[in-house]
Amino acid sequence: MSENNKKHFLFSIIGDEPQFRILNNWRTTLLNLWLITFIGFHFYSVVFGQLPGIQQGAVHLGFVLSAIFWIYSFNSRLTKPNFLEELFLHIIPAIASLICNGYIVLNFEKIAERGGIPTNIEYVFALSLFVLIFEAGRRVVGKYLTGFALLFLFYTKFGIIFPGFLRHSPISLIRIIQHFYLTAEGIYGIAIYVSSTFVVLFVVFGSFIAAGGAAEFFKDLGFAIAGRQSGGPAKVAIIASGLLGTINGSSIANVATTGTFTIPLMKKLGYKPEFAAAVEAVASTGGQILPPIMGAAAFIMAQFLGISYARVCLAAMVPAILYYYSLYLSVHFEAKKLGLKGLPSKDIPKTIDVFKTKGYFIVPIIVILAMLMNNYSAVYAAFGGIVSMIIVSYFGKKENHLTPDRVLLAMRNGGRDMLTIAIACALVGFIIGTASISGLGLVLANSIIELANGNVNLTLIYAMLSCLLLGMALPTTANYVVTSILIAPALFKLGIPLLVSHLFCFYYGITADITPPVCMASYTAAGIAKSDVNKTGITGLRLGFAAYLIPLIFVKYPILLMIDFEPAKFLFILVKVVLVLLALNVAFEKYYFTKLSNLEVIMLLASSVLILFMNNYLAFIGLLMILVITFLQYKKSKLALN
Repeated sequence: MSENNKKHFLFSIIGDEPQFRILNNWRTTLLNLWLITFIGFHFYSVVFGQLPGIQQGAVHLGFVLSAIFWIYSFNSRLTKPNFLEELFLHIIPAIASLICNGYIVLNFEKIAERGGIPTNIEYVFALSLFVLIFEAGRRVVGKYLTGFALLFLFYTKFGIIFPGFLRHSPISLIRIIQHFYLTAEGIYGIAIYVSSTFVVLFVVFGSFIAAGGAAEFFKDLGFAIAGRQSGGPAKVAIIASGLLGTINGSSIANVATTGTFTIPLMKKLGYKPEFAAAVEAVASTGGQILPPIMGAAAFIMAQFLGISYARVCLAAMVPAILYYYSLYLSVHFEAKKLGLKGLPSKDIPKTIDVFKTKGYFIVPIIVILAMLMNNYSAVYAAFGGIVSMIIVSYFGKKENHLTPDRVLLAMRNGGRDMLTIAIACALVGFIIGTASISGLGLVLANSIIELANGNVNLTLIYAMLSCLLLGMALPTTANYVVTSILIAPALFKLGIPLLVSHLFCFYYGITADITPPVCMASYTAAGIAKSDVNKTGITGLRLGFAAYLIPLIFVKYPILLMIDFEPAKFLFILVKVVLVLLALNVAFEKYYFTKLSNLEVIMLLASSVLILFMNNYLAFIGLLMILVITFLQYKKSKLALN
């Protein structure tokens, strides 16, 4: 960096969101150093060993809360507070956050020796920390998740006043303080543990990818692979959004990153604004279910289920490929229907040239996968990816070299990006704690089964709707934790394998990002495309229909998740699903080789049901129907040409 850039970095605020405070130079510099120290602690933990779980989480949360109160204003009208406002709304909460979490770090062994029975000072610290987390959550992630977590804490204490099956016996304040503040069952539970170990390092890896210029490689690779094809920019969006989305852990952030170049290109080519926005939204959302990282949920799932991270990735691979295959078909047939061509050759790099000039950027991904496959922990794998990214950056342009200054910049940006994720995990701690202390997860599972009268298909529908509802406006990590704790037990009780149950909940929770009325990924894309938000939401619903179907398919056919794997059976079922997704996309687009009649659409929909859910004889009839329509469509297209 030049001297000017150094100065700009040291004195630059972390973003321009409206709720950020307006800070002067020295405050901004201290903030940047604080965020760098935050990430530096996690690098130190990788090299020299992590603290015990609760202590690691307490240090992590202390950094996060104090930074939030430093950065985020109390409301949009107080971005420049006076001295008293700054003292009571920022300085005192930041210091209190450090004290409440620091107490746990310093007194962890004493607390464990006396069995976690709270002292008088711990009542004060615990209740103060509760308030601090809820206020920080309100400032950063908004009222929805914060209110949801607060409702769960209220339910823990006052469950006796709730009606019917929700009622539970009174729980004392002593037990609540002990459970949520002094053990690994509440605030410092699995959500904040994963945030303070795996997630933070992969988020920082994403910031190093951006700082080192690797995002350009993924974009260029997408153009090289699909740019020339019919509707090329939309297919580029699918590839680029999938590759980046698995790393960055947010459907909305992914839309904001890749949508800025894919959406204008799609519109320029001839796609309607709402279609262009919907393609980007659906492609970006799919990144959360695409291995190897899956928005960090893969690591939490492995912890929950007590299985290896590699096993989670293996199970998630085929459904994710089917998801993107379906979206690719939608884009392809839409482009054919509109007569859209690819981009001019002069605007498209050659694949071989992309790999020659920027192919080294694939090395950090290979390093991560290789380390994971060789039984290194996800923490070490992420750190290995960061180190390799620093090294390979020197093979490219000078402005992308990860010099010490740019490394610090990437650390600063990684610390900034972690604030939203970490506070969401802290809030989810209240939901996890409530589920364990009150038995709410088991109660809800039993209620869903009773409501469905023990019918597996009805239970799946109720579980799907519950996950979609719970997943609205929740970040990826919080999304998975909430849905898996509250809904997955119902599926498991009906005999559905645990891994299948968790992936089912994860899929539908993530799909809430493209499900109206709260389809945040679609709304973000609509803002970039300047399209009607309602039309964009409905179009996204149509393009992303596979996300609603695929979990039902892998519940019926767990072999798609590599459970009880038999090659011949797996291939047979995979071919069936591929054919069904083809038939459904053709039916929804009403275009194959040429436009479809209403009768052909009905036949394709019927054939899909027969192939997927009926016996082999009826499935064969469905296959014949698809073959007949394919033949008739081909003949009609040839006649039209003549």
